[in-house]
Amino acid sequence: MQPKDRQEIFEKWVEEAPEFLKRDPLWRFELYPKALFFYDLVWEDCQGLMRDVRGRAIAHQLIRSAGSICANIEEGFGRGYGKEYGYFLRISMGSARESRGWYYRARALIPESTLAHRFAVIGEIISMLAPNIQRQYNYRKK
Repeated sequence: MQPKDRQEIFEKWVEEAPEFLKRDPLWRFELYPKALFFYDLVWEDCQGLMRDVRGRAIAHQLIRSAGSICANIEEGFGRGYGKEYGYFLRISMGSARESRGWYYRARALIPESTLAHRFAVIGEIISMLAPNIQRQYNYRKK
C-alpha cells in the first residue's frame, strides 16, 4: 500500500467520523483523530485474530493497548496543558509502542500488506507524540 493510498483511507475515515467528535476541541489535535483511526483498524484486525486460538491472547492485548492511546490523550487533554498532560501523553506513547510490539508478535496471522499499513500508522502516532510530550513539559502557564 502506497503512502497516498494510506492517506486516502484515513481521509475517508475522517469523512465518516461522527460530527460530535469533529466538533470537540480535541479533534483539532491532529494526533487524536489518527489515534482513533488506529483503534478502528485494530478493531478490524482483532476480528481476524480471534479466529485463531494463538491470536486470541494477542487480540486482547492489542485492543487494550490501542484503546489506551486514545484514552490517555482524552484524559490528559481534559486536565489542561502542562506536565500533567505530558504525563498522559507519555502513557499514550508507551501504549503506542506496545501496540506496535503486539502487531509484530501477530505477524504470522496478519497479511504483510496490512502489517505494513499498521506499522506506518503507529509510526506516525509515535512520531507525533514525541514533540507534543516535550511541548507539554516545557509549557508554562501565563
